[in-house]
Amino acid sequence: MTYEIEIGRGKRGRRAYSFDDIAVVPSRRTRDPEDVSVAWQIDAYHVDLPVLAAPMDSVMSPATAIRLGELGGIGVLDLEGLWTRYSDPEPVLAEIADLPQDRATARMQELYAAPIIPELITERLGEIRQAGVTVAGALSPQRTQEHWRTVVSAGVDLFVIRGTTVSAEHVSSNAEPLNLKRFIYELDVPVIVGGASTYTAALHLMRTGAAGVLVGFGGGAAHTTRTTLGIHAPMATAVADVAAARRDYLDESGGRYVHIIADGGVGRSGDLVKAVACGADAVMLGAALARATEAPGRGWHWGSEAHHPQLPRGERVQVGTVGTLEQILRGPGSQADGTLNLIGALRRAMATTGYSDLKEFQRIEVVVSPYHPA
Repeated sequence: MTYEIEIGRGKRGRRAYSFDDIAVVPSRRTRDPEDVSVAWQIDAYHVDLPVLAAPMDSVMSPATAIRLGELGGIGVLDLEGLWTRYSDPEPVLAEIADLPQDRATARMQELYAAPIIPELITERLGEIRQAGVTVAGALSPQRTQEHWRTVVSAGVDLFVIRGTTVSAEHVSSNAEPLNLKRFIYELDVPVIVGGASTYTAALHLMRTGAAGVLVGFGGGAAHTTRTTLGIHAPMATAVADVAAARRDYLDESGGRYVHIIADGGVGRSGDLVKAVACGADAVMLGAALARATEAPGRGWHWGSEAHHPQLPRGERVQVGTVGTLEQILRGPGSQADGTLNLIGALRRAMATTGYSDLKEFQRIEVVVSPYHPA
């Protein structure tokens, strides 16, 4: 049953919940955390940790993508970022970190106006491939037609098409849009696509043949989509809605399972726990990994929305530095705020509530329990 709230006489709206609004409930059984599996598999790739790094220049460089792969996750490189625009982006990253707040957006727009160099796409992905980890790169829907051949020729394992919102049916009177279904059908590489936040949008994306769907938009730490466009998707409801689409598509397709990746609003370990509890197979982390000592952002965090040439929908935010990538993901933790040992926290939550693997944990009972810190 769907409960709607009357906003006014001419408009009703469905109540939606963020991760802060819900909590997981222990069952009759507990387990040893060492007996819990947090591994998952997407297409042919077995992944030890349910973590993808967001394709953001403050989070991922070729070196951090390699390190994340060594730790058991998947690093996704932004193929429209500084690493494919500059042969040496380190001075540019240092400049962004030193910019005064009132100058940051305008200067970033100038720095990101440099053209994308296809040879650098090949070089960066080749560097990751040589390290022997899963190679993943991301393009926006607007740039996919232009650069996908270069990306595939470079030997990418997972192709990510990521935008603020991605639909299976984009209408344009100015240019021929990307036909996702045809594109994915003709591509010999698994594609992860998003964001989406509703049952219907996700179901249509699943029907294109995507291996995974990114859930969420407007909710990340560096996004201002809610204030600039009025668009926001409370993540607990969004993930649960898309999980319902996956369940129905599984029946419709005769058993084809599409992976759900929560993208946004997963800043701390408790958010990761609740994302899986709502139905996610994995999460895409931005700010959580931008806090690593190895992160290219040097304690700052921003996404592609922050330097859009006409309408910025994000900003450079200071997230600080809390530990290495290994400490953030695998521990040990030295503070109790959910920023360190994310995977250890997930294991303990699953063990405390009696579940042995991620798919089992997706069935856990949750309660609506709004949390309002003082």
